Order: sequence, then C-alpha cells, then structure tokens
Amino acid sequence: MTGTATTGRLSDEAVRSLRTLDPAQPLDDLDWLDQVIGDARVVALGETAHYNSEFFQLRHRLLRYLVERHGFSAYAMESGFVESRQVDDWTRGGAGDPGRVMANGTTSLMGLWTQMRSHLEWMREHNRTTPARPVRFYGIDLPGSVVSLLPGLDAVMAYLEQADPDYRADPEFRETARACAAPSSFSAPAALAAYGQLPRERRDALTAHLADLGERMAGRRLDYLRRTTAEAYEWALRSLRITVTLDGMIREAARGNQQALVSHRDAAIADTVEWILRGEERIVLAAHNGHVQRVPLTLPGMPEATPMGMHLADRLGTDYRVIGATSGTGHVLNTGSDFYDGALFTELEAPRPGSLDALMAASHDGPFAVDLLRLPPADAALVRSATRQRTGIGTFYAEQCAMDAYDALIHLPHVTPAAPDPAALVHVPGEVREPFAAWQSR
Repeated sequence: MTGTATTGRLSDEAVRSLRTLDPAQPLDDLDWLDQVIGDARVVALGETAHYNSEFFQLRHRLLRYLVERHGFSAYAMESGFVESRQVDDWTRGGAGDPGRVMANGTTSLMGLWTQMRSHLEWMREHNRTTPARPVRFYGIDLPGSVVSLLPGLDAVMAYLEQADPDYRADPEFRETARACAAPSSFSAPAALAAYGQLPRERRDALTAHLADLGERMAGRRLDYLRRTTAEAYEWALRSLRITVTLDGMIREAARGNQQALVSHRDAAIADTVEWILRGEERIVLAAHNGHVQRVPLTLPGMPEATPMGMHLADRLGTDYRVIGATSGTGHVLNTGSDFYDGALFTELEAPRPGSLDALMAASHDGPFAVDLLRLPPADAALVRSATRQRTGIGTFYAEQCAMDAYDALIHLPHVTPAAPDPAALVHVPGEVREPFAAWQSR
C-alpha cells in the first residue's frame, strides 16, 4: 500500500513487511532489526495488551532471531521474579511437569496459554541442542501477581533456613502477610481490601519487620556466603527487596495513592533488569508498551508516572532500545469489572482517526515494522503528528510522541485471544479455572 504524509499513510520506503508471525519460519524478513538494536544490551519488546496470540508469537520469533543472529542470552518478561526460577530451571533441562511449571513459575496469568508453552519449549530445546550458548528465563515483576507478599517472603525464609539457621521469624509476621494474600490476580481486589482492613499497628509491624530483615541480610552477607553460594544470596536479597517494594506499594495504594502502583513497581522492575545485566551480556525484555516506553506514562484518572523504560533509558543510554507495538482490530484483554466473571476479552474497535494506531493501520495490510530512527523526513513528520496512542486500558488514548517513546514500531493489523493451555489450567486455583471455563463456554 503506497502513501505519503499528505494521504495519512507511511511511504513504502518506511514499511518493513513481516512475512509471517510463525516462530518456526525463516527469519530473513527481520534483518531490519540489525540496525535498530546495534550493540544495545537490552532490547525491549512492547505489546498493546496481554494474552494475545499474535504478540506471544511475535515475541517468540523476535527472541529466536536475537538469540540466533546476535547472541542474546536472556529472556526477561513481565512476570514474577521470585516465581520465574521454576521456569528457568525447566528450560535449562530440569525435571518437572511443564503445565505445573507454566502455572506456578509465571504470574498474572502469563503462563496459561499454548503460545507461551511453545515459546518455553523452544527455549528448552535450544538449551538442549546448544548448551554452550544457553538462554536464561527471568521474570522482572513483583511477586504474587503484584499483590501478594507470600511468595517473596517464603522464598527468603527458605534461603535463611540454610544461610542463617539461628534466625527465627515472628509467626505473626507471616500471618499478617497471609491475611491479605491472593492466590491469583483474580483475587487482587479482595486482597487489597483485606490489607486496608488490617489494624494499622499490624501493617506497620510488617513493614518494620521487612526493613529489619533487609538490614540483617545486608549486614551478614559474608556469614551467609560461607554457607551458600553468591548466586543464591544475591537472588534471595533481590527477592526480599522487591517484596519490600510491593509492601510499600500496597501501603500507598491503601492511602489512595494510585500513582504508586506505577512509580514503585516500575522503578523496582528497572532495578531487576539491571540486576540481571550483572550476569547476562544481552537481554530481550518483554512487557507492555506502558512499561517499556521512554516517555511518561499516562493512565485514566492518574497523574503522569515514570515507567521502567524511562529509568532504563536514563541508566543505560544507547544500550537500551525499545520496539513498541500498535494493533488494529480484533479482541483484547478486558479491563472491565466483568473480567472477573469470565469476560476475559473484549472487542477491539478500529483505531480513532488521527491516532498513531490509525496511521499504522492505514499504511499496510499485513504485519509490518517501522524503523523510527531512519524514517524519511516526510514519514517522520507524519509520525510526530500522530500524538495519540491507544494504551490498552479500555478506550483510553494517551498523548505521547512515538518518536520519543520508541526506536521502532511493529503493527499487527488483527489480534486474537491466545489459546488457554489445559495442562497449565489444571494447576491453578478454582478462582482462575472457573472464569476461564466461563469464557471458553461463551
């Protein structure tokens, strides 16, 4: 499809057509990536909404290209850091039922889809056939689907049993955390409400205990290293620190500070990415556009917040590259309250005229990419003029400039729900299985 700035379409020179989204197909149509990423150590892949089949496939295909052509050694995604160890062990050849690993080793429903299974199976096979160049799996997010402290606390306590056998945690410490725990993201509203109903002295005691535990671990580092490995110590300390962040985020949310849900979380996940970089030369980072972008994040009813991408751009400079995403029509994650009753997806309306999404949709019929760093002047001006972008939160469009937010864009003209993985759903709580069953029966 040919176009110019005056017709509201990008030129043929700007469009890099993607032949397929199938991760198993040849990768030659992705060679435009070489110039976009250069020598960057972190390449972030955005998405407009979670749980779409096409975005799972795209990430899988881009990871394969970056591993095989550029030697990337880690895949880090928007899922719990603490829980992800199970997935990493399995993809490196460890034993275990893959359905259980997917259900328990990822958070926020990320591992309950067949397209994610295919992605992890590819990683496991790559690591089996190419042991000299393995690919590690990391979560970057807060534990417990960003609502429950228990996974982080339990991981730290398990480490201390070996590293600090004399340590005895106050039983009330864990009981307070358990009182507002969430088995899954479906019970997040109830868990936050339960936290708000706790007596203030119990909440304060929990926060103080976490702070004391952090000081103990930092102060006794050399003692712990005599009993455990440095890797185990660093992993446990990172697990504790993001659990402390989650506690602070929940405290702020209980006070009505909704901005903390972004600012606390995104600063912490940026820290986790930097932590991963200590041991990995190059990372593929997968998260929502709102996390990876290099400009302030605007959400409905909230002031601007600083996303992970701004932190990483500030710290890493040109070692951080961002590939954002847009989409046209289809079905996407439902952000309404009926999500909890099984309406997991909702119809995606055609993009609003004048938006970045509409510009991309008008420029080519199939999936395609745009290298924003090397656009012809007329195309660059056209992208800059499209100042609104769909956020994936209902029908909300944010005011932002794609040229500032990303280094490249990929457009998917039509997106569909991913396929639930029956073997993974067996291992999740009933509060997850029931809405999934209701959605599948519609």
